Amino acid sequence: MSILSSMFISFAALWLILINFDHAFIAQFAFYNGVFQGLLFLLVASIPLWRTGRMSFVDIAWPFGVALTGAQLLFYTEGEVLRATIASGIYLAIGLRMGIAAVAMGRSTGVIFKHEFPRYNYRRLMLEQAGVKRIRAHLQMEVWIQGLANASVLSIPALLIASNDAPGLGLLEILGFGLWGIAYVIESIADTQKLLFISKHPKNAVCNIGLWRFSRHPNYFAEWLVWCGLSIAALPSLMTLLEQISGLSGVILMLGLAGVGVTMYLCLVHLTGAKPAEYFSVRKRDAYAAYQEKTAMFFPWFPKK
Repeated sequence: MSILSSMFISFAALWLILINFDHAFIAQFAFYNGVFQGLLFLLVASIPLWRTGRMSFVDIAWPFGVALTGAQLLFYTEGEVLRATIASGIYLAIGLRMGIAAVAMGRSTGVIFKHEFPRYNYRRLMLEQAGVKRIRAHLQMEVWIQGLANASVLSIPALLIASNDAPGLGLLEILGFGLWGIAYVIESIADTQKLLFISKHPKNAVCNIGLWRFSRHPNYFAEWLVWCGLSIAALPSLMTLLEQISGLSGVILMLGLAGVGVTMYLCLVHLTGAKPAEYFSVRKRDAYAAYQEKTAMFFPWFPKK
C-alpha cells in the first residue's frame, strides 16, 4: 500500500472515530467540520479538477479549509473564550494568508485558473512512471486526502482547545502560541525575500539571500513550525481532557496530535513541497545543483563552504 493510500485511509478512519467520540462536543465539532470541509473541497477543488484536469485548485481549497476550521472555532466552542479566540485567529491567519495569496497569484500569473503548478505536473510524471492508468482518479484521491486532513488530524488542536474551559493560559500554551507567532513572521519574511529577489534578478536565477542561504525552503520549514507551535499550545487542553475520557480515546487524541507535525512534514517535503519543486528547479536553473550542494533542504543550517 502506498503512503498516499495509507494517509487517505488513516485520515478517513480518524474522522469517523472523532464523530463517534465519547465526548459530545468533540464529536459534534468534528462532524460539522467534516461536512464543511467536504462541501468546500467538492466545489472548489474536486469539481474543477474533474472539469479542467488541473489539481492546482486544491491550493485554494486547502488554506480556506484551514480558515473554515478557525471560523468554526470562533463561533462554536465550549472552552474558555480567550484560548479559543487565539486559536481561532491562528487558524484564520494561516488559512486566509495562503488562500488569498493563491487566488492573487492565480489571477496575476494564470497558474491554477489557466495552467497547472509544476509540483502537480511532477505528480503526474511520477504516476506515469509508476504505471498508474487512471491518473485523474488518483489525483482526485490526493485532493480528498487534503480535505480529510483538514477534517481530521489538522483539526485536532482546534477541537482540543475548544473543549478546554480552564481559566487563563498556562506556560506551555504561551510558549506554543509564541512559537507560532515567530514561525509565522519567519514564513512571511522568507516569502517577501523571495519576491524581492525575483523582482530584481533574471527568471532562472537561484534565490540564495537572507533566510534562503540557510535552507532551500525556509518558508516550508516555517510553515511546519507554525503547526508544531499550535500542537504544543494544545497539549494542556489534551491533558485536561484525558481526565474526562476513556484510555483508548486518549491514546487516539495523543497519536492524532503527534500526527499534526508528521503530516505537515510529509506534505511539505515529499508530497507537495520541497522535492516536487526541486525536480523542476534543478532542470531549469543551471546554478541550482550547486545550491543544493551548499544549502540544507528543509531544516536550516549554515551553508557549506
